[in-house]
Amino acid sequence: MTMLRLAVAATLCFGLSIGPVSSWAATAQPAVAKTAASGADSSAAGAQITERVDPKSLEALRRMSAFLQSLPAFALTSDASIDLVLRDGQKVQIDGVARYKVRRPAGFVIDVDTSMKDRRFFYDGKVFTVLAPKLGYYATVPAPATNRQVLDVLWTKYGIALPLEDLFRWSDPAGSRDAPQSGFRVGSATVDGVETDHYAFREATFDWQVWIQQGDQPLPRKVVIVDRTDPAGPAYTARLTWDLRPTLTADDFTYRPGNEAKAIRLSAAAAE
Repeated sequence: MTMLRLAVAATLCFGLSIGPVSSWAATAQPAVAKTAASGADSSAAGAQITERVDPKSLEALRRMSAFLQSLPAFALTSDASIDLVLRDGQKVQIDGVARYKVRRPAGFVIDVDTSMKDRRFFYDGKVFTVLAPKLGYYATVPAPATNRQVLDVLWTKYGIALPLEDLFRWSDPAGSRDAPQSGFRVGSATVDGVETDHYAFREATFDWQVWIQQGDQPLPRKVVIVDRTDPAGPAYTARLTWDLRPTLTADDFTYRPGNEAKAIRLSAAAAE
């Protein structure tokens, strides 16, 4: 369910509840992977994909995950775009930037800035706060003791999925990860001056790709998700810039409201 939640996170943080957009939160249904191309070696851009996952592609994900698990802290900038599908089928694209400061096992602050919505998310190991800076509203709730646990509570109780939350799950050995139905190495590619290996995977209702940095720091440098439940195939794309030696303090993860800030209640999800 991780790719579904990541897509929901993109939807929420880009503020897509305002108008006629496609459903990025569709219920996952079984699907059968199809052949994407034929007649080429699996290491080439025209790789053939069948109804299986190349073991080397899974090993690349495991290696990336193990490296992320080794990071005690990191800072990250995600330059992202998402396709909106209008009622007549026309697609428009909205850009946004998310900035992260993360420590393990507990603590993060995420700033999301788009033309449609600004949000800040704080977690200090004890409480979670969501802030709408321009509106001056914030909500704070008690939170469990680890990044992974707070992600689960936010989703199950409040219906909140944070942007690129798979970054937390990839870096947590206990985090849940869906098994893809198929996957293969597309080839090599340069992303923002960094040499990467490009992989493509398929799940029940989403196709997704990840570009993993070559060498001894296998960081995800780019992520693309395509929603196959919509014939228009809307996509979410994020390019990732990393800082593996950030200067962090406890104050970075704690929200202290100013005199003009207005507290509101964080409502439980409708399913509750």
